[in-house]
Amino acid sequence: MKLPKELREKKEIIGVKSKEKLCSVKDCGKPAIRSLSEKQWSSYVEKAKLSINENKSHKIYLCKAHYKEVNKPRKSEEKIYQKKGFLADSHATKKGKWDY
Repeated sequence: MKLPKELREKKEIIGVKSKEKLCSVKDCGKPAIRSLSEKQWSSYVEKAKLSINENKSHKIYLCKAHYKEVNKPRKSEEKIYQKKGFLADSHATKKGKWDY
């Protein structure tokens, strides 16, 4: 529900703040900046050698530092399987309009 402009400016009504999620890594109590699918990201978490607390909603919540650690194996794997595009051949010789 959207509050009227007058009330938003005066801040007379304080909204209920949603519960802040904490990092799912064991022994880390920092606030989470990312919520990731457990199904898609669990393999990357294992490669980063992190232990995660179980969650009913099958989400992994990570703070900034742990997200960087988990993202490194994902990036390296993505680089390996990256589709070769036309940019790889961009240094080839140019052909004219009628040159085939």
